[in-house]
Amino acid sequence: MSIPRILVVEDESGIAETITYALETEGMSHHWVNTGQEAVSAHREQNYDLVLLDIGIPDMSGFDVCRKIREHSRLPIVFLTARDEEIDRVAGLEMGADDYIVKPFSPRELTARIRAILRRIHFKTESDNSSNESYSAASLAVNEIKKTIHYHGHLLELSRYEFRLLSVLVQSPGRVFSRDELLTRAWEEPEASMDRTVDAHIKKLRAKLKLILPDHDPIITHRGMGYSLEDA
Repeated sequence: MSIPRILVVEDESGIAETITYALETEGMSHHWVNTGQEAVSAHREQNYDLVLLDIGIPDMSGFDVCRKIREHSRLPIVFLTARDEEIDRVAGLEMGADDYIVKPFSPRELTARIRAILRRIHFKTESDNSSNESYSAASLAVNEIKKTIHYHGHLLELSRYEFRLLSVLVQSPGRVFSRDELLTRAWEEPEASMDRTVDAHIKKLRAKLKLILPDHDPIITHRGMGYSLEDA
């Protein structure tokens, strides 16, 4: 891998200095900004491998910054925050964050988590590039190389985990997957997520599918068991 370039979004200079020093020590380059608007602009103007994003930045919520980045990119995002409530962790992970680190944290742990995420992305990209696999079911066509899914010929705008979740269902139409199975297959760290994370993503997928075909829902709910894609 080339030298990782990290976008650091943190308004407290002392914490930012600790983070950037840790990154430099581990051979990573960085760009530090202290507002959400600067983060959004920097992301649009330059290429990064990962974003370290503080939730409590002054001009907008880190959650809002994450949403804006996710409108255009599946770039890995790690939240940094003093909050440690379950609802905050769930909210961050459901909107597409790849990890969630609570302050105070160990710089060594921080860089270890960053490297773990970057390794997963790197190896997954290599695997995808060596495969030309594509598959379809229920009028859904998946292209693993381009990371796209078309529904009745229309391209779906999907987040990283929406893409992975729907891909799992398309690969095995008719099979009922429990929420735990879907977490294990589609999420990088399923142990950090909850059953309702799957439900929230299924709800978003259904809404996007109904924009194309309002009177049909190819995702079937099996109460008490999980979800499947119609076998047709």
